[in-house]
Amino acid sequence: MRLFLQQHPDGHEAPRFVQLTLQPDLLGGWVLLRETGQVGGRSTLRRDQFLDQPSALKALETARDAQLKRGFQLMFARGSDAPA
Repeated sequence: MRLFLQQHPDGHEAPRFVQLTLQPDLLGGWVLLRETGQVGGRSTLRRDQFLDQPSALKALETARDAQLKRGFQLMFARGSDAPA
């Protein structure tokens, strides 16, 4: 599952983005990847591991909701059960 959120730029800066990716790992757990940065610039990647899918999905939804409150807009959602 992948979500891409973007914030409209203020002035002459490039827009900021947040990409949230939820994927299974090789040991039966789940990984939430959070990439943030400016479009065309540097980004940072944060990785959180979870033992089961429900807790990983809850963390993804919490991260998505926090970014929506900060003014980001959902631009792209991919996955069979992607939360909109």
